[in-house]
Parts: sequence; structure tokens; C-alpha cells
Amino acid sequence: MVNDSLLDNRVLLASVLAWLIAQVSKTVGEIIKERRLVLSRLVSSGGMPSSHSALVTSLATTTARIMGLGSPTFAVAAVLAGIVMYDAAGVRRAVSIQARILNQMIDEAFQGRPFAEKRLRELIGHTPTQVFVGGVLGICVGLVVTSY
Repeated sequence: MVNDSLLDNRVLLASVLAWLIAQVSKTVGEIIKERRLVLSRLVSSGGMPSSHSALVTSLATTTARIMGLGSPTFAVAAVLAGIVMYDAAGVRRAVSIQARILNQMIDEAFQGRPFAEKRLRELIGHTPTQVFVGGVLGICVGLVVTSY
């Protein structure tokens, strides 16, 4: 008998749980750092740990534990995890650096004069450490969820 309940899908639940833990920890970190609650951190990208990395490594870990390391499903999840983590620490990190530089250039160019354009978001990508910690978080969540 196939169990079609969404709540019984441990792969999905572990992935969402890993993402949620990462996002909540970013929010708590922001409370500690800024001494104020910034609710937008619950859904924003960038920061420590990488919630994208947590999600995809949890996906790959639970898929491996349930379907097996030799399954095509695990292969897809592992490749997806690699792409997402590479992108977070590579392309998106470069975008963050460029946004910071452009914002600084605009601040200097329009110093003392109003500038109507919205500032670029600087917290988009991740450092390799943030990606690594998110990955470890995801693996741990995947192992815990599949251990029962």
C-alpha cells in the first residue's frame, strides 16, 4: 500500500525542517547582533548558515537513506545539491560583492545629494563557511529524520 500523505514524506519534511532551522538561526543571530527582531530574515537569502545548502543536503541525505546511494533519485538530489551549493558560494557571492561595491560607488557619487533609486541587496550569496555549515546542518537533519 502506498502512503500518499504529504506529512509522511520524510524527504520533504527533512528538507523543509533543515531550511526552517537555518532561517530561524539567522533570525536569532540577527537579534543577537542588531539587538532587534528583523522578521524579513525568516525568508531572506544570504547569511549564516546557508539555508539553501541545508535544504539540498537534507534532501540528498534523506534520499540516500531511503532510496539508497545507488538510486537514480539520489543521483539527482546529489547533483542538485552540488549545483545549489556551488552557486551559493560562487555566482551569488560574486553578486553580493558587486552590489556592495556599486552601493558604495553610488554613496560616494551622490554624497550629500538625494538619490531616488533603491539600494542593491548586498546579502545574497554565501561564504564557503556559510555553505559548509548549512550543508552540515542539512546532513544532520536528514540523518535524524531518517533514524526513526
